[in-house]
Amino acid sequence: MKATKKFLMAAALVGGLTLSACAPGPGSAGGGATGTAAETVDVGIVYSKTGPLAAYGEAYYEGLQAGIDYATGGTGEVGGTKLNLTYHDDGGDPDKAVSVAKDLIGQDYKILAGTVVSGIALKLAEQAAQNKVLYISGPAATDAIQGINKYTFRSGRQSLQDVATAGTFVDDLKGKKVVVFAQDNAFGQGNLAAVKAVLGAKGATVDSVLVPEDATEFTPFARQLIDAKPDLVFAAWAGATSGSMWQALNQQGAFDAAPVVTGLGDAATFGAYGAAAGKISFLNHYFPGAAGNDVEKAMIEAVEAAGKKPDLFTPDGFVAGQLIVQAVKEGGSDVEAMVSALEGYSFDGPKGKTTVRASDHALIQDMYQAKLVQKDGKWTPELVEVVPADSVAPAEAK
Repeated sequence: MKATKKFLMAAALVGGLTLSACAPGPGSAGGGATGTAAETVDVGIVYSKTGPLAAYGEAYYEGLQAGIDYATGGTGEVGGTKLNLTYHDDGGDPDKAVSVAKDLIGQDYKILAGTVVSGIALKLAEQAAQNKVLYISGPAATDAIQGINKYTFRSGRQSLQDVATAGTFVDDLKGKKVVVFAQDNAFGQGNLAAVKAVLGAKGATVDSVLVPEDATEFTPFARQLIDAKPDLVFAAWAGATSGSMWQALNQQGAFDAAPVVTGLGDAATFGAYGAAAGKISFLNHYFPGAAGNDVEKAMIEAVEAAGKKPDLFTPDGFVAGQLIVQAVKEGGSDVEAMVSALEGYSFDGPKGKTTVRASDHALIQDMYQAKLVQKDGKWTPELVEVVPADSVAPAEAK
């Protein structure tokens, strides 16, 4: 489905393949590991329990609980090996996250996972390479994770997949000016690079308005955006200032100047677009019900049974659980064997068929086009179209 004359996609932070080795469902998590057997494997989860992206961290956490439970058949064990998961708050602070990671590695933890913050994910990837431990990044979307080292994987999508999905909304970008409106951080810069790589390759000229991450007044930046005279705006934004940012763009007339494109964020953002929400088209990583498969249903049931609601990054936690179980099932406590177990691994995840590309560890997965509709007085996402995994798969890292 192509976009209407004006469409907007709300990006939060913060990629069908035929080879199938499905993740174990309930009751099927056993099996002997090919690596070193162990009674317990320690897994350190580093995520934002507090800080500006705590809501994303909570969704990841709830998904992880459900994913571990699903993939181990409710036992918390893999072939007799107990998974000892400990949870550590990064607070959105890279230095704090690195300190936690070093401490866990010093305690002989073999697996680290988590973080919704792109800058933190890059730091933890460095620690993984330096210390030869397995690291499975969470919702952090930075493309720099792709192919960064042999020990680093991801459980969510990346910015290139967002941007490629954006490209499915438009016809011809040749000769058009695309302006990226984003926060000046690793996430925003990553999106800018992705737009240049993907939409620039389709003939667009790409410019940017990058906003300081600590900014609270967005009117001057909205004016810069309008003065740039874009044909299309790609907005990449995350965190508590999203509502204020969209309000400023609306008040300054940015939506009259050009179509504004971004990805549909978490449920807390659904009301941030005001009366224009029903006229907007969105790219989307995930919303509850988007996939409709049995794994997604199991995830939703588990999260709701825990008294929570699934959201944008719940699948990222769930997939992390599936990857952790696969790594231990096939690799035991041997990190090199764990890496081999994940490279090329294809499984049924909450978004459908999901594959870890062996060459650069990109996570190939479906994406979505969505719209917001009014239901019972609330804005609710509705699926427009599934964007197949192979059509938005990022180019292989060199």
